Amino acid sequence: MTNGPAPKGPAPNAPGPDAPLADGPAPRRLASDGPVPSGQVGPVPSGSNSPVQRGPVPSGSNGPVPRGPVPNAPGPMGPVPNAPGPRPHGPVVNGILSLRQINKVFGMGELALHVLKDISLDVHQGEFVSIMGPSGSGKSTLMNIIGTLDTATSGGYFVEGKPVHQLSERQIAKLRNESIGFVFQHFFLLARSTAVANVELPLIYAGMGRAQRRTIAQKSLDRVGLSAKYRSMPTQLSGGEKQRVAIARAISTNPRFILADEPTGALDTATSEQIMEVFKSLNAEGATIVMITHEQEIAEHANRIIRLRDGRIESDEVIRR
Repeated sequence: MTNGPAPKGPAPNAPGPDAPLADGPAPRRLASDGPVPSGQVGPVPSGSNSPVQRGPVPSGSNGPVPRGPVPNAPGPMGPVPNAPGPRPHGPVVNGILSLRQINKVFGMGELALHVLKDISLDVHQGEFVSIMGPSGSGKSTLMNIIGTLDTATSGGYFVEGKPVHQLSERQIAKLRNESIGFVFQHFFLLARSTAVANVELPLIYAGMGRAQRRTIAQKSLDRVGLSAKYRSMPTQLSGGEKQRVAIARAISTNPRFILADEPTGALDTATSEQIMEVFKSLNAEGATIVMITHEQEIAEHANRIIRLRDGRIESDEVIRR
């Protein structure tokens, strides 16, 4: 065996440039072997803390990819400018009361009557809203849904963000008594009870003590101008006074909003104007009012008019004064 230099040229049985490496560890390179040639990766001697020297990989080579940042590569991903935020869970509601895509269908099959069609609206704190439309427009059905006296066939109804359509009957009854003050066209006063006793009625349902509810009932009658009628029976009151008692009853529980169904429908013109002044005064104090009417003159007392036709919202107009 000779110790002379090895002949140049490919070694016999040596793999070609693209041949796979044989199994087993790479031969260990000693520090005395000199520097690693350009383009070749050399192993780090055992126990050395020196970094591995890596040179450029020739074009078309299957060698290792150089480590380190790639030129012109984007940095860590951050928020995309002007990208939308996460989608809210469920419908967005914005008011004291909100309706979303409300539909009401009576009957089934060929006899089905589609009374309300995709009604969506919000009523905000302190608004005085009139909902009006001709006979058959769906306004009474809409009032019943807003008042929780009926349920929609589909869609969502929310009072202060609470999904009324998902509540139990007991929960709806509690919400109705605490959050909604009703004023009806025909007053619905108890004939054998005094004015103050009629106003106390929702407070009894709320479980309030007698002395406290009597004080609140009297203050409510004071607000509608009936301080002298505490002990009067309904038969001793005029139509306008009966409606004032009904309004006092509606506000006695400090509801989130007042729902008035044709509140002047049984009154003459002069008395109707007086009742509307009462509503406007309550609204000026911060009360939220939703009024159903078919009279343009009455609707114009509100600061917003929503018109229905054939079960749809035809217009939604804010009144500038």
